[in-house]
Amino acid sequence: MNERQHSAALTVTRLDAYDNTEIFGDAPDPFGVAGWGLVWRLKDQHFGIRVDGRLVAHAGLVVLPLSVGESRMDVVGLGGVGVASDQRGRGLARLVVNGALEYAQVLGPEFAILFCRPDVAGLYTRLGWRTLDGDVEVEQPAGVAVMPLRTMWLPLRQGSRWPEGAVRLHSRPM
Repeated sequence: MNERQHSAALTVTRLDAYDNTEIFGDAPDPFGVAGWGLVWRLKDQHFGIRVDGRLVAHAGLVVLPLSVGESRMDVVGLGGVGVASDQRGRGLARLVVNGALEYAQVLGPEFAILFCRPDVAGLYTRLGWRTLDGDVEVEQPAGVAVMPLRTMWLPLRQGSRWPEGAVRLHSRPM
């Protein structure tokens, strides 16, 4: 079986529990975001890919309150996306993100959002995500803060367009 066929046989499953050390071991900053000093919200739903019983890829979801201008809505936050270093380059990030997003479509919100480092934004762009221009405010223990990472959005319904206006996440980022 070649690598392409092997990847096609992998499936995304919903996880009952998730601990990122299962993928990353004791890495002190597996997502490369500790330098920004943000406090993150845990995800409620977890999705993964296992190879020979070992969790090698993960994506998490949580429904969050957000406002754009004067309008309030809920969005699905995607976060905690990771692939074990020895499994990268096999399309597992795409597979686990798309599997989580299939579930996100039944949660109700019209949009999904994520926060990512600029160096990984290309992956999400290839998956159909769009960069949100302008500052995004998020909740932090000391009050409201401007998100220093790139904010991206994805419609969860055909034809949905992101509304105009200032964006504020009424939650810690995911």
